Amino acid sequence: MNIDRTIFFARVRASLYRHGLSAAAAAGHASLLARWQDDPENGDRRHLAYILATAFHETGARMQPIEENLSYSETGLLKTFPRRFSPAEARHYARKPEPIANRAYAGRMGNGDEKSGDGWRFRGRGLVQITGRANYRTFGIEETPDAALQPKRAIDILFSGMRLGRFTGCRLSDFFSAARADWIGARRIINGTDRAADVGRYARLYARALALDV
Repeated sequence: MNIDRTIFFARVRASLYRHGLSAAAAAGHASLLARWQDDPENGDRRHLAYILATAFHETGARMQPIEENLSYSETGLLKTFPRRFSPAEARHYARKPEPIANRAYAGRMGNGDEKSGDGWRFRGRGLVQITGRANYRTFGIEETPDAALQPKRAIDILFSGMRLGRFTGCRLSDFFSAARADWIGARRIINGTDRAADVGRYARLYARALALDV
C-alpha cells in the first residue's frame, strides 16, 4: 500500500513540526514509512499512525533512537519517582544520572538491586525507550543493550513490540480493528495511561497525514 510522501510530509510539517522538521527527523519518518511499506502485514494505516505517534512522543519529536535522560532535579525526582526517593534522598541523588537509574529501576523489570548497576545498564534506549533487563532479554539484546540504539534494530523493536504485544501484552490489533478505534486506550501497548491523550492526539494527526479520515 503506497503512501504519498509529498502529501504526508506537507501535513506533518503543518501539524506536528510547525517550527521546522529537521533532516534527522525527516529521515526517521522516511525509515518508518519504508519499513511499513515493505511489510506484508501493513494493512491498517491506523497502526502506522500510532507507531509514528509513539516514536514521536518517546524521542521528543527527534524520530531517532535516543538514550533516556536521567539528569533529574530534586523536584523532578520527587515528581517522577515518588516511591523511590524521599525528599532527603532526592537532594542527594539530584543530577546524578547513573545513581538515579540504579536506584529508580532497582529490583524491577528483571533488574537486580541498586548495587548491581542494572538500572543504568538497562536504562531506556531506542525509539520506544525499552527499559529493564527483562525487556532487553525479550528482544535478544541483554548482553548488548546499546544495540537498541542501532536504527534498524530500534525500528524492529518498535514494530514487533507494538504489533505482537511484547512490551505490556497489549498489541495494536487490540485497539484498532474493523469495529474499534481507541486512540487513547492504545497507550497501554507501551506504558499504561501515561500521556495517553497526548499520544492519541499525535496519532490522529499522523492518521490525517496518511490520508485517513479520523
